[in-house]
Amino acid sequence: MGLVLELALGHLGQRKRQTLVSVAGVALGVGFFIGMMALMGGFQKYFITQVIDSWPHIIIKDEFREPALQPVFRVYPQGAVQLVSLKPRDELKGIRNAREILAALEDSPYASAPTLRTQVFYRYGSREVAATLVGIDPKREMQVTQLARDINQGSLDALYSTANGVILGEGLAKKLGVGLGDMLSVTSPVGAVLKMKVVGIFNTGVTALDNFESYSLIKKAQVLAARANVINQVRLRIPDVSVARQVAQELENRFGYKAESWEESYSNVLGLFKVQNGVMYSAVGAILVVAAFGIFNIISTVINEKRRDIAILKSIGLSEGDIKGVFMIQGLILGLVGTLLGWALGYGLTEMLASIRFNMEGFVRTQGFILDRGLKPYGVAALFAMLSATFAAWLPARKAARLNPVDIIRGAA
Repeated sequence: MGLVLELALGHLGQRKRQTLVSVAGVALGVGFFIGMMALMGGFQKYFITQVIDSWPHIIIKDEFREPALQPVFRVYPQGAVQLVSLKPRDELKGIRNAREILAALEDSPYASAPTLRTQVFYRYGSREVAATLVGIDPKREMQVTQLARDINQGSLDALYSTANGVILGEGLAKKLGVGLGDMLSVTSPVGAVLKMKVVGIFNTGVTALDNFESYSLIKKAQVLAARANVINQVRLRIPDVSVARQVAQELENRFGYKAESWEESYSNVLGLFKVQNGVMYSAVGAILVVAAFGIFNIISTVINEKRRDIAILKSIGLSEGDIKGVFMIQGLILGLVGTLLGWALGYGLTEMLASIRFNMEGFVRTQGFILDRGLKPYGVAALFAMLSATFAAWLPARKAARLNPVDIIRGAA
């Protein structure tokens, strides 16, 4: 083994320039992979964490996954029937058996809270903004979301002590130009009007919530929507968020109403994350493939130049495994050194990105890059680099091990 290692190091030392180029290629691939994975992974983890904390894990809505069949289609399921100008029935929307559903959920391991969501117009002076008003039971809401924690001005309990209290998202409050204690005029689509007092302002970090959501007691929302004693959502929080989709399907089968998990609610954003990951792995994978070609090239060149040496080594007793080991060790050394340098480069890139400060408002609101500083990017990058280096070295090493020393010596003669 000592001779094999000495031969491998000697070959690399004889071609210093090519060795440095191969190592640099691996290091760049590993470094950029770590930087990109820290950047994209950090944002994705932050967004999902904020959504899980700020949004219910499952929402049972007052709608159905599939529309109900008309009686004529039930009677003639295979008939050539067409309905024209069919108008939906004029009925008050809401979850009809809400009390039974809530009572059933009380006996489950899931926290639940009834809500009524309705659209309203907030008017403050000459400013008018459309938003969503969510009527809640504050005590039960605290078991489902982190709203109480996200309130940075006022408190959730102020809804009980104020006649017509409302809690606004920070972005919504800025649009209206209001602060704590200001009075708003609130108008619903059915024409109901209330004067409401701002008793709290919250900031979840999720722009879609902070810019358009507001909360009041459920009774006030029912008055504005002219839907007395009606709720249109049951919001749930479950112990294990990873099974939210499965639990939602079970609840939908049980109660009939559409049950939407947090993954389904934000499926468009989660789908975008998959595209981002695909682009990241493709781009960095291309860099590592180029680096692997460099390793393949240097080892192939060494083999072509050392054909006589290989013949002599085999003739004095080195086995095919030993010859293959000489060149495999070269590839592993290039991959290992490149990985270590790439780790240092990746750490430097991560720290540089962390030092950049700017205000960003998109899916989330932040003042800089959100980075994943865990060890996973380093481990994944090292795995990819070593696999690429090993495969790039294995191809020419296998060829070298199969060389026939007699043919080489005869050819040289």
